Amino acid sequence: MSNPGPKPRERCVSRVCRIWILSVVAVTVACSGETPVTLRSQPQVSAQVGHEKNYSFSITPSDRTVRVRFTRVRSEGTESISAFMQRMFASADSAGATRLVVDLRSISGGDAFLLVPLVRGVLARERFTTRGGLLVVVGDASFSPGQNAATLLQQYANPIFVR
Repeated sequence: MSNPGPKPRERCVSRVCRIWILSVVAVTVACSGETPVTLRSQPQVSAQVGHEKNYSFSITPSDRTVRVRFTRVRSEGTESISAFMQRMFASADSAGATRLVVDLRSISGGDAFLLVPLVRGVLARERFTTRGGLLVVVGDASFSPGQNAATLLQQYANPIFVR
């Protein structure tokens, strides 16, 4: 008697598993690259510090909160997202920030792998991975890069989601 092969449902589950495994491997490979996010002392920042309109951040010294906002996940001008994230985390460190608010609700597109420096920077700072240290703002208009970043932060940090 010959084996007729996997049933249609088993093939579908197998395909979904392969896609999921490839996604995890892709994120792991992206995270394993050299994306330095180091602690450096820099002057305290008290005003909004931004880079055009794809991404920006501000620090409120009174409540030691950093707010970072993305509208698109793609480099703009001469500053890459990786360089932007380094600058943002360095400013947060020098300001003694204890809370990070990541606004992902307006992301209209881009490359989700460019958010790896955000995830790595959060994970490098225990104060942002404890409950209350990270707030992630999500919304219905956010496309896949924002959804992917929210999922990664949910898996590896301990964020509070705000809608």
